[in-house]
Amino acid sequence: MIIKNVTIKGIPSDIKISEGKIIAVTPHDPTCEGEDFGGAVAIPGLVDIHSHGCVGFDTMDGQFAEMCDFLAKNGTTSWCPTTMTMDFESISKAMNGNTDVPGTNILGFHMEGPYISPKFKGAQNEKFIKSPDIEEFSKLPNIKMVTIAPELEGSLEFIEKCPAVVSIGHTACDYDTAIAAIDAGANCLTHTFNAMPPIHHRNPGPIGAAAERQIFAQVISDGLHLHKAAVLMLYKLFGSDRMVLISDSMRATGMTDGEYEFGGQPIEVKNGVARTMDGAIAGSTSTLWQCVKKAAEFGIPFDEAVKMATEVPAAHIGVDTKGKIEAGYDADIIILDKDCEIDRVIIGGEFYK
Repeated sequence: MIIKNVTIKGIPSDIKISEGKIIAVTPHDPTCEGEDFGGAVAIPGLVDIHSHGCVGFDTMDGQFAEMCDFLAKNGTTSWCPTTMTMDFESISKAMNGNTDVPGTNILGFHMEGPYISPKFKGAQNEKFIKSPDIEEFSKLPNIKMVTIAPELEGSLEFIEKCPAVVSIGHTACDYDTAIAAIDAGANCLTHTFNAMPPIHHRNPGPIGAAAERQIFAQVISDGLHLHKAAVLMLYKLFGSDRMVLISDSMRATGMTDGEYEFGGQPIEVKNGVARTMDGAIAGSTSTLWQCVKKAAEFGIPFDEAVKMATEVPAAHIGVDTKGKIEAGYDADIIILDKDCEIDRVIIGGEFYK
């Protein structure tokens, strides 16, 4: 298959695809065969490493078909279903659900809790919060990332032994503890600024430690979780090589306002904003594509915003076949229309309908 006459980073190009892989990206040749897209912009399929759910379903349900369909249609071609702070049996059941479904590729799970701080639990259920347990963790399948609070007992030893990417989040830790966690192997902040101490000029906390050591920083750029100025500050601090756009979407994404369940707790969505009954923001109702567009609206160059939702998250979790339109990569591609909205989605070399 040849995707003909698309614009990739400003260059008119043709993409040759075989057996689900990109085998060549060449300057556009008007004489070549293939479907002609008239110069439409093509970008890599989006990679969301932090999403709890959408369209009425949640990762904890262990039912992925409907979510993978919705995400695919909205430009997210790969994702890490993200679990909540629940009991071990519930987390295990979710991770052992059937992930062999059409649509968005499941790259592995992001385990957000139960190894977190009660002080910064956000929408997580405090009843199930506990200290890190590497023996328990090792019994769970296919985990790409785990979020922990490094001030908890046993955290540094856990980080040193953990085979997954370790992200600092839902934490009350100070700068020194964050530095110790980074030295032990942690290399990311979970939804930066949310559920952690803010930057203070004498107490820089985990954000200051992350900026100093230049680890990765997840950012929810939906226009609700962070002010525009905070998003732009993080962009300047971490740059497009270290800033990762995430949706942190929950089951109300793609749905109407109303009452929902999130991590075993009631959630109310009003005007698209999800909150617990005590007022804490509970994930987002945005897709990753909406977050990319909002980041660009804030002033981040569009190509950089796309990079932070494709190439950077894929590389961060060690997936070297996603996130670029280059030879050797999976043929996961979004073709945009003249209004910079999603027109067609290609997953594994096939148009997704």
